[in-house]
Amino acid sequence: LSCLHFTSLLSLSFASVASCQMNASSWMSLSAQTKSKKTLAKPNIRNVVVVDGVRTPFLLSGTSYKDLMPHDVARAALLGLLHRTSVPKEVVDYIVFGTVIQEVKTSNVAREAALGAGFSDKTPAHTVTMACISANQAMTTGVGLIASGQCDVVVAGGVELMSDVPIRHSRKMRKMLLDLNKAKTLGQRLSLLSKFRLNFLSPELPAVAEFSTSETMGHSADRLAAAFAVSRTEQDEYALRSHSLAKKAQDEGLLSDVVPFKVPGKDTVTKDNGIRPSSLEQMAKLKPAFIKPYGTVTAANSSFLTDGASAMLIMAEEKALAMGYKPKAYLRDFVYVSQDPKDQLLLGPTYATPKVLEKAGLTLNDVDAFEFHEAFSGQILANFKAMDSDWFAQNYMGRKTKVNIREDSGMGVPWVGSTGSRLGPNNSIQPETFKK
Repeated sequence: LSCLHFTSLLSLSFASVASCQMNASSWMSLSAQTKSKKTLAKPNIRNVVVVDGVRTPFLLSGTSYKDLMPHDVARAALLGLLHRTSVPKEVVDYIVFGTVIQEVKTSNVAREAALGAGFSDKTPAHTVTMACISANQAMTTGVGLIASGQCDVVVAGGVELMSDVPIRHSRKMRKMLLDLNKAKTLGQRLSLLSKFRLNFLSPELPAVAEFSTSETMGHSADRLAAAFAVSRTEQDEYALRSHSLAKKAQDEGLLSDVVPFKVPGKDTVTKDNGIRPSSLEQMAKLKPAFIKPYGTVTAANSSFLTDGASAMLIMAEEKALAMGYKPKAYLRDFVYVSQDPKDQLLLGPTYATPKVLEKAGLTLNDVDAFEFHEAFSGQILANFKAMDSDWFAQNYMGRKTKVNIREDSGMGVPWVGSTGSRLGPNNSIQPETFKK
């Protein structure tokens, strides 16, 4: 999955690509003009702007958020956004959230979070899912609602709570329970119970895997790294770089989109707890996590399972200006692509990046920096090699020349359901970190 964002303020421009699974989207946020004086404004289509965005601290699953439900964390993000922007709740026309693994009790988590945050029960809300770019789908849905004139103000976000994913009974057990519920006589119930076997109690555990291939993302990342000759050392070095840069950003207060979250019955959480720079020596001691014993993807060069939520306020430009807001970025364009779910599951950025650039009439020279969401360091490095290959471009992408992106960000904080709505605000509020 990939998502490409472009943000430019004055003479500053910034781009971000988040990647994860088979589907891929690229979307662009850009201010009034780039270095090449391109406005990207489209005739007869409203300008859509980012007002601001926030997120809860992202925590390792099984830590401070483990006793919460997804809508609790999403509600915290919404309340943080309301507090930061002071936007009146009644002004918000629509709320959209993305999530990957849905809690069955709150399948429309956007609606439950909105009600919990004090929004009117007259404010529509719905939830979307598109694997790791679910929050990007939420944002582009909001862009469409505003651009088409259906709404003026939309809140888009994402949430995931990997600490408490749904675990189902086996299919045989589910069938027996449903049949028991329909049985009308004692004899019917006893007959059904006589068919019970101990293996019925084996649970069905959710997996971060493609249904069509039954392959986990880690397994795909390992094969992808092997296909592009990305070594274990390269992966460990890049992962260490990511965590080191993330720690530096955290220490310097650059992660200004994070809002504190007072967890009920616990202390207030103020920062991400998964940013953990190690050493190459320590990382080298870990065994392969997916393909054993010869794989190269380990726990140290992979993203971790995380809990958290994010939300961003997007508006029609005229509405934002009328309310006295100074837009942080313009949302201009986006592209979704899908690839082979087995051999190209994690190559979304390679395909999506040139498409959104060409759609917007931009070149690489119009962009100062790219950020790829790092699911696995091997996956990111494989994408770099694919983009830097004329052979791959000609034989797989139908292009004459390579994409040739050589810059990267290294923000090592992983995420699933709310990746996109973290990257969007992050890229709009941090352009001053780039000198171009």
